[in-house]
Amino acid sequence: MANLWVRKSIEQLARAIRRRIGACTANFWVRKSIEQLKIDANETGEHSLKRTLSALNLVTLGIGAVIGAGFFVLTGHAAAENAGPAISLSFVIGGIACAFAGLCYAEMASTVPVAGSAYTYAYATMGEFIAWLIGWDLILEYMVGATTVAIGWSGYVTSLLRDLGIEIPARFTASPGTVLIEIPNAVADKLHMRHGWSALEGVSSLLTNNGYNLADFSQATAIFNAPAMVIVALVTALLVIGVKESARVNDVIVLIKVAIVVAFIAVGLRFITMDNWGGSFIPANEGLFKYGWSGIFRGAGLVFFAYIGFDAVSTAAQEAKNPQRDMPIGIIGSLVICTLLYCLAALVMTGVVNYKQLNVPDPVAVAIDAMGMKWLSGFVKLGAVLGLSSVILVMLMSQPRIFYTMAKDGLFPKVVSKVHPRFRTPWITTIITGLIVMAAAAVLPISIAGELTSIGTLFAFAVVSAGVLTLRIMQPDVERPFKAPWIWFTGPMGVLASVGLMCTLPGDTWIRLVVWMAIGLVIYFVYGMHNSVLGKQANTTAETRLSA
Repeated sequence: MANLWVRKSIEQLARAIRRRIGACTANFWVRKSIEQLKIDANETGEHSLKRTLSALNLVTLGIGAVIGAGFFVLTGHAAAENAGPAISLSFVIGGIACAFAGLCYAEMASTVPVAGSAYTYAYATMGEFIAWLIGWDLILEYMVGATTVAIGWSGYVTSLLRDLGIEIPARFTASPGTVLIEIPNAVADKLHMRHGWSALEGVSSLLTNNGYNLADFSQATAIFNAPAMVIVALVTALLVIGVKESARVNDVIVLIKVAIVVAFIAVGLRFITMDNWGGSFIPANEGLFKYGWSGIFRGAGLVFFAYIGFDAVSTAAQEAKNPQRDMPIGIIGSLVICTLLYCLAALVMTGVVNYKQLNVPDPVAVAIDAMGMKWLSGFVKLGAVLGLSSVILVMLMSQPRIFYTMAKDGLFPKVVSKVHPRFRTPWITTIITGLIVMAAAAVLPISIAGELTSIGTLFAFAVVSAGVLTLRIMQPDVERPFKAPWIWFTGPMGVLASVGLMCTLPGDTWIRLVVWMAIGLVIYFVYGMHNSVLGKQANTTAETRLSA
């Protein structure tokens, strides 16, 4: 009798465990239906986002995100440290990888026109668990992306203000512990360097190789980056007011910025000399990822985050007037225009000044000084300030909308999904994001922030490329206003290209990504899995089936 009781108790316990495990794992692979996503996309009312963005708004939104740090800041760093004059090839490689992912994004954005970008796409194709990983990755991507660009913005605005006679104390212009050195105008002109304060690490070899004693120059150690904090605060306030107002400001900034980039290319083409390439367009390899073809691929990985623009466009799907038509136009249009501008600008930059002198915060200004066009330097710096401002705007606009979408799905507390009753913007998450980015921009070096953005972006691109192929297989009859061509080639190549560029990034960047994703897993298993809207429905179904 006792044995029978024990056996029944064990069977009941095993049945309960199976029910619990089944209920939990059911969440992992539960997917949103395309039909429900389209219903959500057409939702109107007080708690929905306003549909105010046209195809032109989306194209300029993408250009606003792309033409920024990749051109005004990171081109010089990647050329000096990795690719040399062949940095233009790095942009071509990055553009090709983006083309595959961009076509997949365009199909997904027209098929699933809902705010949330790769997160929503993954939810529709690969299930909640993968969607959570992507959403958490995107939160990192946009936060550190805005941080990176804010740091670059600080360098240009500090230089521009100095030209106007306004000095910001050096201690408040860089990340903590950065040793800065002041370069006199005469020395800066002679060596084609940035005027004023620069990071000692980036210019010490150039100065010593030209016979200068570093002890003869004023030096200071930075405490925090104040200008970077200021721009994040201003953009956050603008985004709380409303996306349409923000889009109008962005449209004006993009026109000014692109005009300056085109002027830089047009003026610089006649000053290009192959002497500045040191005898070879592709410098001889000096070690793994240091020049040569390995350096070109590392350069592509480093500047890749500049192509984040068309990814950011997809997050605005729920605010587009006609997302099925306008999203592909916005994504592909911004990608093509920006890739062409990057390649031409990189050729000019490395053709008018030796690439080893470009590891500075403002390489475009250095290039113009080398042309003898100092009168244009102020305009270029102003263009850089406006350009980087527009990138920060797009990044800070996109990240809260990921929070918004995930919170509506129950993966974050509902307070995160609250929309302002007057401005109809996700104001709580916008403010939270702004505060976090302000703190990060104040203390992080640009190299760490830039590498984290690149690896996060590439990870998202790989998942979307796989997701569009998965959706073609599992739901072939879904209406697709835009279809990526040659999907059996385009999808796998999007995955391979993205993962390949991820492999070129430093090991420390991979460790930081793994740590961030581990934190995300803890949050999902502690909160998200138990509060998921679709997960609760799946749990009910699983428990009913197991108890039968």
